[in-house]
Amino acid sequence: MSDLKKYIGKRKKADAEFAKDYEKGFENFKIGVILRQARESSGITQEQVAEKLRTNKSAISRIENHSDDIRLSTLRKYARALGKDIRLEIA
Repeated sequence: MSDLKKYIGKRKKADAEFAKDYEKGFENFKIGVILRQARESSGITQEQVAEKLRTNKSAISRIENHSDDIRLSTLRKYARALGKDIRLEIA
């Protein structure tokens, strides 16, 4: 087990509020990471995505870094700008 996982486990046990909000925060963070990785693997810059979506680079940065409460329609547009599709799974 990594030091980070150990720290998170200890922190969840010691801090009920942290434990309560951790999973939601992690999921939001993970969405942004997935979007950034997809963009980078496509060889496209934030500026290029912004141009395709007719917005500015700061909007793309917000999507990648603060993806909480992101709309499905926004995810679809972002994916299309990369030449990709969105797949959702309920587990």
